[in-house]
Amino acid sequence: MRITELVLKNFGRFTDKRIGLTDGINIIYGENESGKSTLHTFLKGMLFGMERKRGRAAATDTFSTYEPWENPNYYAGILRFECGGRHFRLERNFDRYSKGGILLCEDDGEELSLEHGDLEILLGGMTESDYENTVSIGQLRVQTGNTLAAELKNYAANYYATGNSEIDLEGALAILKERKKELEKEEREQSRKIDEKREKAELEASYVWRDLHQLEQEKQQLKADCEEKRRAWEAWEKEDRKRRKQEEAAGYFDGWRIHPLETFSMLAAFIVIFVLFPRPWNCLVAIVVALAEGMYVWNHLKDGKQKKKAKMREEKEQGNTLKAAYEMQKGRLAKVQESYHEKEVLYENLKERVDEFDEMNSEDLERMKRRQGLELAMERLTELASGMQSRTGDRMNAEVSKVMEVITGGKYNRLWVDENLQVQLMSEGRRISMDQVSRGTLEQIYFAIRMAATKILHEEECPVILDDAFGYYDDRRLIQTLRWLKGSKRQVIIFSCQKREMEMLEKMGCAYHKVML
Repeated sequence: MRITELVLKNFGRFTDKRIGLTDGINIIYGENESGKSTLHTFLKGMLFGMERKRGRAAATDTFSTYEPWENPNYYAGILRFECGGRHFRLERNFDRYSKGGILLCEDDGEELSLEHGDLEILLGGMTESDYENTVSIGQLRVQTGNTLAAELKNYAANYYATGNSEIDLEGALAILKERKKELEKEEREQSRKIDEKREKAELEASYVWRDLHQLEQEKQQLKADCEEKRRAWEAWEKEDRKRRKQEEAAGYFDGWRIHPLETFSMLAAFIVIFVLFPRPWNCLVAIVVALAEGMYVWNHLKDGKQKKKAKMREEKEQGNTLKAAYEMQKGRLAKVQESYHEKEVLYENLKERVDEFDEMNSEDLERMKRRQGLELAMERLTELASGMQSRTGDRMNAEVSKVMEVITGGKYNRLWVDENLQVQLMSEGRRISMDQVSRGTLEQIYFAIRMAATKILHEEECPVILDDAFGYYDDRRLIQTLRWLKGSKRQVIIFSCQKREMEMLEKMGCAYHKVML
């Protein structure tokens, strides 16, 4: 791919600004605030679009930053480029009212579809992320060499492991590990709560079992007492039935009987009176004695009847007492049996609860599945990193080493990433870590890794865009890097606020295309 023209119809500070580009090295020179960053942003926006953010972020996003200074409702541009021997024209409207784009082949007038990914196909599958992390290179904006070394290590490690600097393997693994810790913490907390509930249920079940044992003993005792009272009452009933039968057989006057001796004595008294007393006194005395004996018999019979009734009442009360005692004992036994049944049901429920605590519920199963899923993801991510590293590592090492040898003038003829994803340099047979090199060398490592990744990842050779990328390069490093860029046969677009690049290219006798802002 080769960019031939940028047309900023209305973008930032520019209106109807045309910039032509050629093969080889193009230098867009301008002092600070002359519009270099605007051109760089325009180029990216034309290739990948530019969306306005929502909410408060919209006030400071790229879309708002580069809105046209004049007539902001008209926000558009054109990009012409050559790809596969054909010439294309890409138009985009960025404004919120008529946002859209057109991709035309200028050779035959064919209109291609941005929505269906035709531009991405022309770019060789390069995404916005690929663009920002390979061919579009800016100066590393960090404060110290150590911080830069740490950032570069992570950047290089991700590239070597996955082929993409945006995929932070260590970060992803750290997130997965943190999530796993959270799940394990949840499991421990849930297990603690379950243990507390189980202990509470087991303790309650032990109390209920103790009550059941006591109720069982009480129930057996009451059963024995109830049986004894039942037999006593039934024996009384049997005797009462027998007694009633005897009374019925004896008739109404049973209990009115006079003792035979008393009857004989009264008859003897009559005889003695008639013998001893003369007439008519014997008759009078006999009448008096008869009346007295009649009164005696009457009182005797009356007392007997009363005694019989009293005895019957006593016997009936005894029967009622026995029956009441039996019924009361039966009631107590029924209550104890009811309490026993309730306690038995409660005990079974508590046992089931205890058993349920030992079984996983749906939440536990879901939590276990999530933890297993995280473990599997960590395992697969590690395997993937290892596999991709083994596939890309050798080629990346070779490509980066080639670039480093040229741009460092042979000082560093090899760069590789070891099994611990630590970047190592080879210089004069010695291994050197990134912590031991200068800021300029770190910038060169950064550049070499991106250029190697660009060659490996992108089938289509895209332009290399450098935005003030050589601020820490000395003259020797700059000459060597420019020489490599010239020899790469790629289109190179350099945005710079200095004339060093142009001076070095002229000193080297290398042709370049200059654009002044």
